[in-house]
Amino acid sequence: MAGVIALFGILALALIVIAAAGFKVVRPFQKGLIEVLGRYDKTVGSGLRWVMPFIKRLTKVDMREQVIDVPPQEVITKDNVVVTVDAVIYYEATDPVKLSYNVGNFILAITKLAQTNLRNVIGDLDLDSALTSRDIINTKLREILDDATDKWGVRVVRVEIQRIEPPVDVTDAMHRQMKAERDRRAAVTEAEGEKRSAILTAEGVMQSQILEAEGQAEAIKRVADAEKYQKLTVAEGEGQAIERVFGAIHNGNPTPDLLAIKYMEALEGVADGKATKIFLPLDTSGVLGSVAAIGELFKEASSDEANV
Repeated sequence: MAGVIALFGILALALIVIAAAGFKVVRPFQKGLIEVLGRYDKTVGSGLRWVMPFIKRLTKVDMREQVIDVPPQEVITKDNVVVTVDAVIYYEATDPVKLSYNVGNFILAITKLAQTNLRNVIGDLDLDSALTSRDIINTKLREILDDATDKWGVRVVRVEIQRIEPPVDVTDAMHRQMKAERDRRAAVTEAEGEKRSAILTAEGVMQSQILEAEGQAEAIKRVADAEKYQKLTVAEGEGQAIERVFGAIHNGNPTPDLLAIKYMEALEGVADGKATKIFLPLDTSGVLGSVAAIGELFKEASSDEANV
């Protein structure tokens, strides 16, 4: 009796252990594929799941974005240059059923597919285009891989070329070419700078000469204006004096002293320092008397200055 109880206890414990082994946890980023006796049954989401041991089996599929490193390989460009190229592929599963049942080794399959199409894409480009057109290569390769992997339940998110490395001799030649181009640009820039400096210097000299000429012209204009003003002032003074004399004569009471002074000025002009004989008008006694009086005044002024 005790043996039977012990046997039932052992069987119960075994059943409990087997039943407990049927509990599976599916994480939030996973999908669970349940098979019944080797046949696909359904897909379950995240959470605690129980599958009957030995009858059902749960396979977990990671739905997160994954990255695959494509190993470096030698590729011949359109202009027959051998370059070493490697890349990385980012993908995510869209259908766990296709990913599990339509391809045996997805990582190996997409790696070989990427290597093959990488040769084709870069083989259509020359070296310069391959080095400067990484975005174009990435886009083309992503489209090819995305179309090819659609039946595997995978979406290729992006493809990135890590490096395109030419041979050492080609790299050295490119460096020399780049250095020569930079030297040429430096020489052109220096020549343009010297040319610009010479132009600015010439413009400065021209502007300075223009300003100097304008200053001289302004000075000449001001001197001419001053001389003009002086002559106009003198002319106005002489004109007023003549008008006064003329008015005095016509009014019948000319000022003797004024007439005498004008008479002397007229005589100076007539004689001009050369004449030996001067004919005077008939009625000059009054004028001569005024002249004599003015002469006396000049003598007295001269004697007073001498005494002082």
